[in-house]
Amino acid sequence: MRFFTGLGVLLLLGTAGAGGLWWMWGRDLPSVGDLDVLEFSGQTRVYDRTGKLVGTLTPTLGSGESVNRHLLQLGEISPPLQKAIVTSEDRRFFEHHGVDYIGIARGLLKGLLKNDLEGGSSITQQVIKNTLLADLKSARTPERKFKEAVLAYQLERSFTKGQILNAYLNVIYWGDGGRSDIVGAETAARAYFRKSAAELNLAESVYLTTLVPAPNKRYKDFKAYRPLMRDLLDRMVEDGRVTRGQANVAWRTPIYPAGWRIGWNSDGTVRSAVLERPGRLQENMPRPPVQSAFHYLQAVERELIPLIGRKALYGGGKVFTGMDLQAQQSAERASLNARLPEGATLGIALVNPLSGEALALVGQKLTGGRPGDWNNATQARRQVGSSIKPLLYTLALEKGWKQSDVVLDSPIAGDYQPQNYDGRWTGRYVTMRYALDHSLNLPTVRIAQEIGLNTFEAKLRDLGLTPPANAGLPLSIGTLEASPLQMAAAYASFANGGLYYAPSLVRRVEDGRGQLLYTRPAPQAKRVWDARTAWLGLDMIRGVVNDLTEDQGGLATRAQIPGWDVGGKTGTTNDVKDLWFAGVTPLVSGAVWVGKQAGGPLPNWAYSGEIPTPVWQQAVSGALAGRSRQAFREPGGVTSRVVRQVEMAFREEEADAEQVAHDGSRQESGGGFFGRRNRAPAPVPQPEPQPEIVTEPPVVEAPVEPVPQEEVPVSEPPADESFTGDPGSFDSGPPADVPFPEEPENPRVEQRLPESDFTEAPEALPTEPEPEPLPEGLPGEEGITEDSSPPPDSFFQNGEDGSGGQDAPPAY
Repeated sequence: MRFFTGLGVLLLLGTAGAGGLWWMWGRDLPSVGDLDVLEFSGQTRVYDRTGKLVGTLTPTLGSGESVNRHLLQLGEISPPLQKAIVTSEDRRFFEHHGVDYIGIARGLLKGLLKNDLEGGSSITQQVIKNTLLADLKSARTPERKFKEAVLAYQLERSFTKGQILNAYLNVIYWGDGGRSDIVGAETAARAYFRKSAAELNLAESVYLTTLVPAPNKRYKDFKAYRPLMRDLLDRMVEDGRVTRGQANVAWRTPIYPAGWRIGWNSDGTVRSAVLERPGRLQENMPRPPVQSAFHYLQAVERELIPLIGRKALYGGGKVFTGMDLQAQQSAERASLNARLPEGATLGIALVNPLSGEALALVGQKLTGGRPGDWNNATQARRQVGSSIKPLLYTLALEKGWKQSDVVLDSPIAGDYQPQNYDGRWTGRYVTMRYALDHSLNLPTVRIAQEIGLNTFEAKLRDLGLTPPANAGLPLSIGTLEASPLQMAAAYASFANGGLYYAPSLVRRVEDGRGQLLYTRPAPQAKRVWDARTAWLGLDMIRGVVNDLTEDQGGLATRAQIPGWDVGGKTGTTNDVKDLWFAGVTPLVSGAVWVGKQAGGPLPNWAYSGEIPTPVWQQAVSGALAGRSRQAFREPGGVTSRVVRQVEMAFREEEADAEQVAHDGSRQESGGGFFGRRNRAPAPVPQPEPQPEIVTEPPVVEAPVEPVPQEEVPVSEPPADESFTGDPGSFDSGPPADVPFPEEPENPRVEQRLPESDFTEAPEALPTEPEPEPLPEGLPGEEGITEDSSPPPDSFFQNGEDGSGGQDAPPAY
């Protein structure tokens, strides 16, 4: 009786344990139906916004770098290779139902008795691991094993053994081919023997099979691993898959894997083996055709698979996108022509400010061949450096600041000690305009102190960005991580009057019979800035591009496009790991990132004004070529004044108000008393601090709740296939509430503010000396002259986080 009671308890505990595992890991499993891609032709055609054919979508198996785009049917793969793989990898493949418990037990026993750990994963499990669970990589974790087993059972119920074996032969990793991995039977046959997978004989099939567990190691030592072929042939005879005579003939058949010079004896033994040209593997691999818009099409796949599934996506049909083929080709030319530091790559994203549609995406530095599968334009998340500053400055303008208001340029009190890019400060008050033009960190951090980080983080979330958890003040100078597509969408709010549109790619999808499978909802605009604030922020980033010449230290002069209004901001992160330029024109908003794929510093001579900025300029100017010139639309209620020889935009009611000085001492949560001076004393200028070498703080993202905003419906693009519309525009029409006609006649009034209103610092305490008057003009406003170049060894030290200061060469 006790036995049965104990057995019942064990069963109950087992059931509860299985239920717990299912609760943790089994509720969000991917669909095994996604593996049914081998049945489809890959003839789904993709069109741009005007109806021009861009390319076709090709089904793939695998993930990350190990993707196979040369999928074969089982009948196109040599039967000897199929047999060798089954005997080597899963001898009971045709007998089990996804998980081979006998094989697992045998592997454990062998490991205990012979100290020879043998893998117990079935072919079905390996298909799951290399496709649906590729994001978990090869970690032997309980979660992966549990999901692997559940999905393996589902796969066995949904597909035949032949289909599963076929999928496996298309996803096997067969080694490093240099420019890309050797994945799948067809690629392996070409790489190692310069023939198709259907032409492999038994000896070649057995050789390729013996490579599978460790291809890079075993390929390089032919003689040492030759006995494995004899062992596999013997097991194939035991399994009845070949006869003894066939096995003996295969053993004596000479084979010559690519790069090897081998001398054979008549009995099948090796007389000599020399690896002469390992690079021959790469030479033998077929060069995939170069397809225009490779990364855009890849992003289309990623957007549509969760919406319509792989069957519908690859079943043949038409996909209509928001791409502009001219813009896409221009971005690709810019990538090809980009002059980058050795080992660097890039990401480019261009969007339509009137709808949020992606006009162009380039995810890698193009070289003329097939690019890598990783898409830096959409998938990468990199620290944005100083390109975040315009968002903070515009938030200050929203709160009632003016770009002529002055902010203290001196070290910050407290534990956090950021520095300007050159490690220097002046102890003076500089205008917001000057601080942004010169990308000064110390005034920027003081603005963040006074505005409040919670307020800034909420605004970033409104703009589709995700601030890192517990970021602190370093957030103000660039520890935010984002993709080029996200930054392009955020900056678009400067060009469209203060609206944010979530980026999108696809307009609609039709099947092969013309039936509608998916149509995108009308783009919903979220107002993030009022129209006047957006104009003031735009005016500031136009200043970054135009206020200073290159000789005066202009950070973004190379973004200028003749005949077009341009605004933008550079960005550089700690140790020069990431270089950015994000900018806008009336018709295009875009962002370019440059850095190393695996991270790490770029050379010290790499500057954001000299590397990503010209790439942006070439991509955007090509996208605008031939378009009717348009101007940014100035809203009502704004005017301009000349302050310190610089024309600045103001709200009409604030244009003649006195400047306000800020030192960051008021830490506010949202509103304020900005109409009166901050009477904080100005500090006495201190000797230049010695730069402190610091490390970058860890950045951890945390989910946040979105802040509700008003939704502004926008008219949907026309449903006809051509999407013709106005050939001079990127869209078939702007939103009804955001018209963009030619800029109206509005002669700017030049009225210089009184000298004392700008140069005079706030009243100091009696014991503090008054600062000397500031010199004339923007380039030397804070007292740094053109020959005040920083010491080379301090140029890149930007504070604890190291973000956001180094945007220009030090030779100014």
